[in-house]
Amino acid sequence: MAIHKVAVFEPYPFEIGQKIRIDGGRRAGDWEVVGVGEHKIKLKCPISHREFEWDRFCYLVEEREDEWPQKE
Repeated sequence: MAIHKVAVFEPYPFEIGQKIRIDGGRRAGDWEVVGVGEHKIKLKCPISHREFEWDRFCYLVEEREDEWPQKE
């Protein structure tokens, strides 16, 4: 068998109350995790306070100390 460079992704284990930032895509921005299910995640915008439930989709790139929510 040939050896190849392979990118491996794992679903992130979200926790209620967690502050997250999504870079890129239609969900880009700062969010608070307000619900976690086996297949869905519910996120709340810290600015508009609107909540959205989506299929789980995020993967961890890095964790760092940073301002949240970001001011543009």
